[in-house]
Amino acid sequence: MRRRSLLIAVPTGLVTLAACGDEGSDSGKASDTASPSAPATSAAPAPKIVDGPLPAITAGTEFGEKPTVAKGSGEPSKDLAVKTVIAGGGRTVAENDYIVANYLGQIWDTAKVFDNSYDRETPLLIQLAQGGIIDGWRYGLAGKKTGSRVQLAVPPTWGYGEQGNAQAGIEGTDTLVFVVDIEDTYNAASSAKGTDVAQDDTDLPQVGTNTDGKAPSIEIPEADAPAELVASYVIEGDGEEVAADSTVLVQYKGVLWDTGKEFDSSYSRKALTSFSLQQVVKGWAQGLTGKKVGSRVLIVVPPELGYGDNPPQGSGIEKDSTLVFSVDILAKM
Repeated sequence: MRRRSLLIAVPTGLVTLAACGDEGSDSGKASDTASPSAPATSAAPAPKIVDGPLPAITAGTEFGEKPTVAKGSGEPSKDLAVKTVIAGGGRTVAENDYIVANYLGQIWDTAKVFDNSYDRETPLLIQLAQGGIIDGWRYGLAGKKTGSRVQLAVPPTWGYGEQGNAQAGIEGTDTLVFVVDIEDTYNAASSAKGTDVAQDDTDLPQVGTNTDGKAPSIEIPEADAPAELVASYVIEGDGEEVAADSTVLVQYKGVLWDTGKEFDSSYSRKALTSFSLQQVVKGWAQGLTGKKVGSRVLIVVPPELGYGDNPPQGSGIEKDSTLVFSVDILAKM
């Protein structure tokens, strides 16, 4: 069983929300309809992928533009129809990667648009993993490159199944049409990208600056732990600043100040972590707010902003421990 991040599995009272969402969920601005992140089947066999038929894109034909898509003509394929409308030249997307994408979804028979991220002005950050997204996306986007626009026609088997999605007005017999602009992709080998920042304070931990996807070293000094929160750049990226209510995608490693022992790491799990800053310990929420995407950040969390006298059972964290993290901010929503 895959070990889950300690950052989200925290005692109530040390997080802003008592109930925390699953990793990989759509935590952007809420849609009043549906999004492809709502899994339905995820147990269906792998589909046969065919070229069509697919309805025409009649307006908004450039990458990043909100598309207008014609009503489907005739009977849709019983297989998964996938077409690369615009071929990007970026990194190749693989199953279990996280992607950042804008999309529009509509019903084949009626051309009713049931959801789109363009109007929300917030792309979707989601993992192409079984149980986390409809299978039409999971299979249809794997192998595509960032910078690509991909059109999909998804039969119910690889969409919302026989139950459909009543909230979105999707029936169990509806084939769904999506246009997806793949902006970026991330996997377990992703790292910060930016400029190294001098680590001049010898009373603070020194963090490695490797960007090869491997866990950086964290060297604890022979000094007393700081009483206040520390959040400083190790590598400074040039992306947007993280807001207090952002959802972020990160690589991270956590060690104890007293012993230097690692107690949690996305590198060890070989799996990135995505969460809202409203779901994590206060030290993380405060330490990452205002930091830039692409950065590696050293966060030293005093007990009152971490787990205090109630650490997660079995975590190896003692009461009133000061925690030290290296955090790579890969993306945000």
